[in-house]
Amino acid sequence: MSVNNVDQTRGLVVSTEEPISLRTRGKNRWFVDYGKAMFGTIAVTIRASRTGTAEVCLSEKLADSGRRIDRQPPGHIRTRVMTLPLRRGRHTYQVEIPPDKRNTEQPYAVLVPDAFFEVLPFRYAEIKVSDCDADLLSANRLSLHAPFDNDASHFSCNDSRLNDVWELCKHSMKATSFLGIYVDGDRERIAYEADAYINQLSHYAVDSSYAYTMARNTLEHLLELSTWPTEWVLHLVPMAWADYLYTGNKELFIKYYNTLRDRLLLPLARRDGLISSTTGLATKALQRKLHIPHPLKDIVDWPPASFTQGGAGERDGYEMVDINTVVNAFHYWNLELFASINRTLGKKGVATRYDKLAKRVGGAIRRKLFDPTRGIYRDGEGTDHTALHATLFPAAFGLLPRNARDSADRFIRDRGMACSVYAAQYLLEACYRLDMADHALDLMTAEHDRGWLNMIKSGSTVTLEAWDWRYKNNLDWNHAWGAAPGNIIPRFLVGVQPQQPGFTTANIAPQPAGLESFTAKVPTIQGSIEISYAKAETLTVNSPVPFTLNLAGISTKPGRPRLCQPGSHTIPL
Repeated sequence: MSVNNVDQTRGLVVSTEEPISLRTRGKNRWFVDYGKAMFGTIAVTIRASRTGTAEVCLSEKLADSGRRIDRQPPGHIRTRVMTLPLRRGRHTYQVEIPPDKRNTEQPYAVLVPDAFFEVLPFRYAEIKVSDCDADLLSANRLSLHAPFDNDASHFSCNDSRLNDVWELCKHSMKATSFLGIYVDGDRERIAYEADAYINQLSHYAVDSSYAYTMARNTLEHLLELSTWPTEWVLHLVPMAWADYLYTGNKELFIKYYNTLRDRLLLPLARRDGLISSTTGLATKALQRKLHIPHPLKDIVDWPPASFTQGGAGERDGYEMVDINTVVNAFHYWNLELFASINRTLGKKGVATRYDKLAKRVGGAIRRKLFDPTRGIYRDGEGTDHTALHATLFPAAFGLLPRNARDSADRFIRDRGMACSVYAAQYLLEACYRLDMADHALDLMTAEHDRGWLNMIKSGSTVTLEAWDWRYKNNLDWNHAWGAAPGNIIPRFLVGVQPQQPGFTTANIAPQPAGLESFTAKVPTIQGSIEISYAKAETLTVNSPVPFTLNLAGISTKPGRPRLCQPGSHTIPL
């Protein structure tokens, strides 16, 4: 049953927040700042001399002057003006926000549960009273969000830029949880698989109080109401696997085994195992089986050039051929994960079959799509073009030939951030997999307009849908898929990942690159793992579970990975 057909709260809560600043801007005019954007509405207490009208303007963005709200922001950055009838005397009014037609369209848009009110993302409010004299006594924001323990996670290092990026991504997890289902942003409020996967990983990394439930609810929603991009379908098995790794719960594997198997897209395979959505195999019968009302279409990255005013888009010139390297890299990864799912369920014979299929597909990818002369991947079969994406995704999924690490390193460094905020998730993973932690750190702290610091510079306190308006002219300012550092920092820079399902044991392998120091608190279902690092001095780990410690990223003489028991350990470096 669709989540919109169930009358429930989805575990959401409403927080009442006082502003950090409330200023008078002339007679009967006030400017309010809540410090950070959240989804909600506003409750104002006004004492009026007689009946009158209040104009309430809520917004995510200030005009260039920094003193007033931008009444005509670009793209889908939110500013909304409502009128409020006032009665004589002192009264409290909750502003009613009219629903937006675009983000409530059925069946795809996720609706606010009936128990709550319509919401808008905003940080600022301007209130103006006409027709009478008035005093604004209070202006509290009523924020709708999933339960969130702000103390569950922590990261701080000697680089203030990275600290700012971390805080941006962490807050984005709370702010965008307003529907109890991971959605793409306020423009559409639709659950998309790729958005949801990045959201899931970052939510796990910053808070464990409700993240597991929300991720599971989102996966179940998407299994019933999937979306059109080929690679998005190939994010559902990874979502289920992440749920198991972080919780130890096999329930989704058992309940949705056949449905997850369908998401491998095996009917799209030709004889060598490589798949294509454009050779006539993506039939309407397959669409129905996948619960997709529209034909499958490869996406690689988003947006294409057509979503910008004269821009190049985010595909780095990728040539969209029938046998697509990015699509097949995802297919390979899914086969590997599905083999692991079968091992988890005790289906050893089936697991072996999928292991062999993954090996076969991986071999075909290397033979037919890799360019041995240049040492990087081509965009696909029949083209010599080599976009960044054609190498970054195979690198993230372990598909690089061993002798190609140096050439891939050079190529990835040369291309920089030639991808979107979505593909940046996998670019950063590829960097850490290739021992390029220094490049990953440079990307996360870059001060140009294709980085997270630019989101902060633009004035947002929640991650953007794209690097900047110029790169996606219909962007919104509340997209969790732009928060990759929220999980990359804890999982790779700090280096905390589950070794056994449910975090019964952990892997800890810090890769801080040029950082001099950091402290971190990483939530797990077993309790928090706390780490403190001082370059060339000590590493301190306090863990509630046994862990394997790998010092290769922080020591010139790391030795072999060592197994450590629960408790506090201080290791000289």
